[in-house]
Amino acid sequence: MEYLEHRRGMVEERLESVCEVVDPDELSERIAHVALSDGKRVRPTVTVLSCETAGGEAADAVDFAVGVELVHNASLVVDDIIDDSEVRRGTDSAWAAFGYGPALITSDGLLGEAFALFLDDERATEVVSEAMVELGEGEATELVARPTDEEEYLALARRKTGALFRAAAELGAIAADADARTVEAFGEYAEGVGVAFQIRDDVLDATADADDLGKPTGQDSEMDRPSLVEVTDLTPEEANALARETADGALSALDSVDVADERAAEYLRDLAEFVVVRER
Repeated sequence: MEYLEHRRGMVEERLESVCEVVDPDELSERIAHVALSDGKRVRPTVTVLSCETAGGEAADAVDFAVGVELVHNASLVVDDIIDDSEVRRGTDSAWAAFGYGPALITSDGLLGEAFALFLDDERATEVVSEAMVELGEGEATELVARPTDEEEYLALARRKTGALFRAAAELGAIAADADARTVEAFGEYAEGVGVAFQIRDDVLDATADADDLGKPTGQDSEMDRPSLVEVTDLTPEEANALARETADGALSALDSVDVADERAAEYLRDLAEFVVVRER
């Protein structure tokens, strides 16, 4: 755990420094409220570990890791408004704490700070821009065209969750100056992890205790949102099996790359295993 905590600590320290210099102070405080809450830091950890696996140094990927976390947090602010969710990570969501208008401005501020970290690298900017297009199209599709079967659900999950996971890993490979084929393989790995993560998230929403999860449960059913267990007739056990199959595909993609740092790669493998059994 010390290995991972050191890398998360690097991300956390840089994240704090980004929040501190935001102007004006009120926006800085609101961005910090969102970004420095008790997040899992899964995506930035994927960025750092992907960089090391591909032959780079952890420090090379920290700015990209922080950037992808800021983009993720910006999307959560909007998600909570759409879902009317007052709690995020065990604390007040942005709109509940500040109101709708200030929350949207906070989301914009998070995105602005994120792109400031990508601007010096054309490939990184392109990767994140593509992920945001996918994410936005996924959110819009969910609002107007509810998926009706497993295939349509998985396509939506790849856009809404898989795209940003893909970007996180690709950014790590880019930070390591990997070639295009390697960047693509890392993206395939992380997209699979992201989709498996979303499937498990749907199962937890339907079955977990809200206090254990750190956010309200039953939201998918209450809001008629296209959860896998709502859209299909899969039982939670069958949905978990699909998450397992998806994670196995992610592991196959990771196995296709030349590993420069076996310890970092092993943690990426562990993540693919973890997302299908997590309880939060």
